[in-house]
Amino acid sequence: MLSLEGKIVLITGLGQSQPGGWGIGAATAVLFARQGARIFGGNRTLSSTISTKKAIEEEGGVCDIVETDVASSESVKRLVDACMAKHGRIDILVNNVGRSEPGCPATMSEEVWDSQVDINLKSVFLTCHHVLPIMEKQGAGAVVSIASIAGLRYIGKPQVGYSATKAAVIQFMKATAVIYAPKGVRLNTVVPGLMDTPYTKNLVGRFSKDGEHEEYMKMRNAQVPTGKMGDAWDVANAALFLVSDEAKYIVGQEIVVDGGITSSTGRT
Repeated sequence: MLSLEGKIVLITGLGQSQPGGWGIGAATAVLFARQGARIFGGNRTLSSTISTKKAIEEEGGVCDIVETDVASSESVKRLVDACMAKHGRIDILVNNVGRSEPGCPATMSEEVWDSQVDINLKSVFLTCHHVLPIMEKQGAGAVVSIASIAGLRYIGKPQVGYSATKAAVIQFMKATAVIYAPKGVRLNTVVPGLMDTPYTKNLVGRFSKDGEHEEYMKMRNAQVPTGKMGDAWDVANAALFLVSDEAKYIVGQEIVVDGGITSSTGRT
């Protein structure tokens, strides 16, 4: 089950900000490779992808990386063209780029707002813009975008740009899924909750008043009904299911991976 043998996967944001720290993109790339897929990744910096690429190749997998600015149509097109030049097809697209900046509409600068839209939303549009015509011509394909429960509800910190763009990603995927369903292309979304990843540690300085990592992580764990944040592999497993043949009749849906937080009132 869940075999991706021979599938070509184009994935964005598979770098690791800390050595040995598994982010969602890195975990997804490694997991998909273990299921037989060939990975072709686009990442802002090549240096941060070394660990991901090495992990895949040490297990006998195939992984190529191209330096990519996901907010640039020209850069994304180069990524897609390079993948097509090597493999001749793209079976799976995983959109996994995102960044959260603090601020409400009154305090967030226009520049920060624009950067949030570019990184979190425009990136999904651009990859789909360049990949969906290829999948339509193939008559088959699967796309998964990584959103966030911040796009479903307020999760305790002011991040209006992130919340708005992640909500937009969910609806972008749903609407596009309906358009492309008759063409043999499936689009779905994974909606992670509070995750313990290297990126989470970077949020401490931005969202924690005292900058105390231990207290910040303790607070995040306490917000989850299970009492513990998830990790990158929880998200990767959901993404794997959605792109697999076992999910062939799942179209335009979201899998929420959040330990129950969106089902809770926040009171015990």
